[in-house]
Amino acid sequence: MAEHSGITTDNILLRQRYGRLGEILNGFRKVIVAYSGGVDSTLLLRVCIDCLGGENVIACLAESELLARSEYESAIKTAEKMGAVLEIVHPGVIEKPEFAANTADRCYHCKMELYLSLTELARLRGCDAVLCGSNTDDSEDFRPGLRAERESGIHGPLCDAGLTKDDICALSKEFALPNWDKPPQPCLATRLIYGLEISPERLRQIEQGEEFLHGLGFNELRVRHHGNLVRIEVPADRVADLARPEYCNEIVTYFRELGFTYVSLDLQGFRSGSANEAL
Repeated sequence: MAEHSGITTDNILLRQRYGRLGEILNGFRKVIVAYSGGVDSTLLLRVCIDCLGGENVIACLAESELLARSEYESAIKTAEKMGAVLEIVHPGVIEKPEFAANTADRCYHCKMELYLSLTELARLRGCDAVLCGSNTDDSEDFRPGLRAERESGIHGPLCDAGLTKDDICALSKEFALPNWDKPPQPCLATRLIYGLEISPERLRQIEQGEEFLHGLGFNELRVRHHGNLVRIEVPADRVADLARPEYCNEIVTYFRELGFTYVSLDLQGFRSGSANEAL
């Protein structure tokens, strides 16, 4: 590797996994990175640039209603700070009936649409592979997108190198990536209860609701859409803060203006992927 060939961590296993990542990436000539601005794909993009050179790496960011505008703009800024070649793609996933139906394999249809479009773009740009930021921890949850990754021939170098989510965060911090401590932000469709049709209007309700709560000082949260009911998740140690009367009245008023009839607070607190608990 070029710039980050030496990492300072004393974690021998992490050093070995990082070395393996470099070996994997050096086996490619020119690649597309499925880039979202999250910690995983940002680290992958950074190391790809180090290994292959910036001119041989294209970061592809999907612009759609599924990504909050603030997340989209942040992803662009992060890529620009790294000097990455950035290309915006528009997969048009939300128009697909099999995705909009919001069944349990929703993510499979979304990822297949994205990956197939990136595979075609790779052919047009003379790239020999499309890479994504999946890691070893992803297999521990219900992730239909992993099936799309396999079926479409997408490579997951972080996973192949044995890197866990903690490994990725540790490396991102060491490389001073701007989002190294950023909480996971899966697409907005993951906030809709399965079976509730995905529509631009409902995605906007979720996006605006989460932006509103961020403005109140709650950083890690989810606005879960159950039709006319909204279920708000914040970390368990902050549930009492959100339930304070001065917040409750303001929150209820805002979410009713968004179109919800009932406004609820999940007493279990924030759980990533809590929608999958019903499966």
